[in-house]
Amino acid sequence: MVPESVSAAASLPDPFVPQIYRVGRLRRELHDTVTLELAPSAGRRPAFRPGQFNMLYVFGVGEIAVSLSGDSTDETHFVHTVRDVGAVSKAITELGTGATIGLRGPFGVGWPVEAAEGSDVVLVAGGLGLAPLRPAIYHILANRVRYGRVVILFGSRNPHDMLYRHELEEWRQHLDISIEVTVDHAEADWHGNVGVVPALIPRATFDRHNTIALVCGPEVMMRYSASALAEAGVPPERIYLSMERNMKCAIGLCGHCQFGPTFICKDGPVMQFARIAKIFAIREV
Repeated sequence: MVPESVSAAASLPDPFVPQIYRVGRLRRELHDTVTLELAPSAGRRPAFRPGQFNMLYVFGVGEIAVSLSGDSTDETHFVHTVRDVGAVSKAITELGTGATIGLRGPFGVGWPVEAAEGSDVVLVAGGLGLAPLRPAIYHILANRVRYGRVVILFGSRNPHDMLYRHELEEWRQHLDISIEVTVDHAEADWHGNVGVVPALIPRATFDRHNTIALVCGPEVMMRYSASALAEAGVPPERIYLSMERNMKCAIGLCGHCQFGPTFICKDGPVMQFARIAKIFAIREV
């Protein structure tokens, strides 16, 4: 008789073999950025936690890691927002409805949305960094009574490069959420904040002794945001960053995403700032 644990493991898909998914709805977010809904060829998609990622494989081109950016409670499809920055991401942004794509995942450690219950939550995003945070925002909105103050701080290069602009406006309608947006460079028709997103942190209202901060964006932005949060009194063990590295295998075997003693694919991408602060301060790592 086969042990139950062995039988269950045998039924799981090989983590190295992409499963076939089809592109459903497409949304052009920016001139170089697309949001895709990917549905499995059969059955429901696997469950995922906000903050995890999938490996997306374009046949004949290659494979990249892309954070999940949809609602974790919707079991019909995965949502990914992809920016054209290389050969594989370009091929993904050029896919049409009905096209097939290979998918492995989900992988990695997600945002601590359950651990944040009962606390204020500060979400700090820069540019495309809003995409990995969006599932956490969906989760918090769906379970709003479980959290204290919710603060979303978002920075973009300019108003025209602002991701999910329509949703930011919808979220602003929630009177129990504080949203501040800033741009690096403004034009005459922009009447909001101008400057880098870490500069918004000292002006935000939250309980520094009872706050969990979730941060995602370019590495330099995360470095300054983590410092600003620490200066505001948020303990390093309550600051979480979503790290990005060149992930290949996604299960900690190949070593491409090694970050000091850790591997971003299996120990992250979401990592506690207290755990990586010393390494994170070394720009060459």
